[in-house]
Amino acid sequence: MSLVDTLVKLTNYEIDVREQNMIQSMVKVAAFPHLKEIKDFDFSFQPSINQKQILDFLTLRFIEENENIVFLGPSGVGKTHLATSIGIEAAKKRTSTYFIKCHDLIQNLKKARLENRLESRLKHYTKYKLLIIDEIGYLPIDAEDAKLFFQLIDMRYEKRSTILTTNVNFKAWDEFQEPKLANAILDRILHHATVVSIIGDSYRLKDHLAKENE
Repeated sequence: MSLVDTLVKLTNYEIDVREQNMIQSMVKVAAFPHLKEIKDFDFSFQPSINQKQILDFLTLRFIEENENIVFLGPSGVGKTHLATSIGIEAAKKRTSTYFIKCHDLIQNLKKARLENRLESRLKHYTKYKLLIIDEIGYLPIDAEDAKLFFQLIDMRYEKRSTILTTNVNFKAWDEFQEPKLANAILDRILHHATVVSIIGDSYRLKDHLAKENE
């Protein structure tokens, strides 16, 4: 191999290594709860899910169009897995992505408000091209919490994409938020959104029930 060929090969290798390091960094910064990808998802266990639709999400066109995705369904049906899988794909393609549970998000915003840095914290969460907010409705949200949540959703509206997972039907959102505020939040979330309703059994329970039947 000539000196030029050797240098080209080494340069290409260095570029590949830097690219892989950048991808790993983007995935790490996103703070995913696990690294389960779409290849790890058992679509046969949840036939209510349109696999082609999920694969289309992985093209990330919804991010280019500043659209949202809402995964709606009971606990354990795979909402977080699907949301994370899409997020990992986005991070691998160097799209700024961040994952956070709804309760942690609100607690962070409340703390920032007490420390007079709410605006900077809202801007921090708004900067991500893809923000994944997990487990909306699992814990109660009072009126003051809802106002903080609304500010973030409003700042991202039509500018950034958000993936949300929830176990609460939209009609019931006003049970844990002020009705007018709940409607305002839903209006901004759903205006440019695809809602994926999942009806099925819990993944977490299936193995446990299988053992009980042995």
